[in-house]
Amino acid sequence: MKVTIYDVAEKAKVAISTVSKVLNEKGNINEKTKQRVYDAIEELGYKPSVVLSVKKAMKTIGVLIPDISNPFMAEVTRAVEDSGRKRGFNVIICSTDNDPDKEEEHIAMLQQKYLDGIIIATGLKNKRALQKLIDSKTPAVLLTRDVPHLPVHAVMVDDFQGGYEAGTFLAQSGHTEVAMIVENIGVPSIEQRLVGFREGLQSLNVPLNDERVVYSSHSLAESKEAGLQLLSEAKRPTAVFTSTEILAVGVMQAAKELGLKIPEDLSVIGFDNSILAQITNPQLTTIAQPAQQMGEKVIELFVEEVINTTKTDKVIQRIVLSPSLIVRESTAEIE
Repeated sequence: MKVTIYDVAEKAKVAISTVSKVLNEKGNINEKTKQRVYDAIEELGYKPSVVLSVKKAMKTIGVLIPDISNPFMAEVTRAVEDSGRKRGFNVIICSTDNDPDKEEEHIAMLQQKYLDGIIIATGLKNKRALQKLIDSKTPAVLLTRDVPHLPVHAVMVDDFQGGYEAGTFLAQSGHTEVAMIVENIGVPSIEQRLVGFREGLQSLNVPLNDERVVYSSHSLAESKEAGLQLLSEAKRPTAVFTSTEILAVGVMQAAKELGLKIPEDLSVIGFDNSILAQITNPQLTTIAQPAQQMGEKVIELFVEEVINTTKTDKVIQRIVLSPSLIVRESTAEIE
């Protein structure tokens, strides 16, 4: 099997970017680290590409996202790209579709591209691939996700707070028959929206029964079916909160099919504040994630990680940003 730069980095216990900088005689790499890289190259018999010898210092970031068709992910990725370009970085975007095999394939491919590092904005179900990434010393930062036991920086929104605000808003609006549709990908951020929503309702003595929590894939068709299921009940909910805005649109389509008016007959709240919230009719009340700020912060942490990649005493930062309730036309008080 052909020896790759990944193998050299793993053997030398450094980042791929460090190996490339040593080969290109770029960057401020100490002599001890250089020697470890040279020793690994000699021991493994690594033969770098002739192209590598004339490459300029790398300025490229790989970004792993679950689905580029998700409007919020498209917006936060654009914010990452814009912020990265201001720092001189190009961005390579890969969609994983929350598929563990694709996650491993994309990580392996990105590591072969001589990147400065990777920003991970997907759930990463493939724990083996994630651990290999960390072990390879490749600079990595988490975005919209958190894995507390991993020694990497993270930027996320307070999902619990967002769910809590949705719950208290509906309860204060007089809704006592409420439901939630949750994306069924099993990541902590989505589950925290449910936990926060339940606690927000309970703080005002409004229950959320388990049968009123329905799971759906991130698709219009399935979320519409989930909406039809909830809204066809004899004692149907008067308000539905969804963990993403795609799911909210599905609920709105279900309401229309059943002849229910929004917000007169049904209030709907989404989560994200993507462009979808503004183009629905009526416009969608939603919990806003600060996409631009998230993109800027993750690039700040990424640059810090690249600069301090050889440090052993670095402080791991977890930046949690606050969401905000944006009230539009899809919600109303119960008279």
